[in-house]
Amino acid sequence: MSDGAVARALVLQAPRNLVIREYALPDIGADDALVRVEACGLCGTDHEQYTGELSGGFAFVPGHETVGTIEVIGPQAAARWGVSAGDRVAVEVFQSCRQCANCLSGEYRRCVRHGLADMYGFIPVDRAPGLWGGYAEYQYLAPDSMVLPVAGDLSPDVATLFNPLGAGIRWGVTVPGTKPGDVVAVLGPGIRGLCAAAAAKEAGAGFVLVTGVGPRDGERLALASQFGADLAIDVAVEDPVAALTQHTGGLADVVLDVTAKAPSAFAQAVALARPAGTVVVAGTRGFGSGAPGFSPDVVVVKELRVLGALGVDSTAYRAALDLLVTGRYPFDSLPSRCARLEDAEDLLATMAGERDGLPPVHGVLTP
Repeated sequence: MSDGAVARALVLQAPRNLVIREYALPDIGADDALVRVEACGLCGTDHEQYTGELSGGFAFVPGHETVGTIEVIGPQAAARWGVSAGDRVAVEVFQSCRQCANCLSGEYRRCVRHGLADMYGFIPVDRAPGLWGGYAEYQYLAPDSMVLPVAGDLSPDVATLFNPLGAGIRWGVTVPGTKPGDVVAVLGPGIRGLCAAAAAKEAGAGFVLVTGVGPRDGERLALASQFGADLAIDVAVEDPVAALTQHTGGLADVVLDVTAKAPSAFAQAVALARPAGTVVVAGTRGFGSGAPGFSPDVVVVKELRVLGALGVDSTAYRAALDLLVTGRYPFDSLPSRCARLEDAEDLLATMAGERDGLPPVHGVLTP
């Protein structure tokens, strides 16, 4: 597209410094593409980038949960990705060379060529063509991109849930090996926690507990039953171990911790797990924060399996899109807030807790 057309994009120049810039739409060759962004979901990573808690030290166009329509695509890219111009797609945050041992084994998050350094929504803006994230009217798709077709009847904002729901499926089911009948405890009732509850219930979990803390989580805990939870409790008011034992007669086969900035949650996750159970840690506390109340001896005595989970994969994303299409869970009625480029900063600051009022369960940017 060399006709002088441009796209507006939000550039995070430094923490809390978002500016709108214009970038020339790139020429598309045989092996790449351009997607017109319809919606970009927001999560904790977005507001941590905005506040500087997660900083790369360079300017970039954020946004890693992109849903949009293929505007232009080269023939080789079309054949590789199985999509054509006009198709709606979800964009995988990671790129894959499809050749190294990690990519061939399905661990493309650790691609030798790309890895974490080439994540969409976190690539330096001075790398041409600059449009490397979803906070823009158009996003460039390099040859090693991965995209997933999105059903036409899913609205773009709901379709962005492919990312958190994919996380719920991978972290809450695939990684721990959740089986029918398992008791599952999910710590953290944000969008990923609610998605994990739904994923566990879809996998046949016999009982699902979701926990939160304080008034900030009240609305989210009230929603949990609509997303597969059999019990939702505020741990500031009620002991989760006692509550789970009362309702199930024991502890959890699988515990998933997706809390953010909650160092003491890990000790609670360990306490909720039954002997020989599994604890999956996907929420981050901030490096150096430690784990108050945690005793490593409990891991030994209980013979627990403790697993870390980073990122999602295309298998989980496909399953997430399929589940969204069924409409079995009311994802389309989640309390959400959509913002244009001009209003993105206020939404991000609200999600970071820097504005009055509670943050939405689901934040979406609609360029």
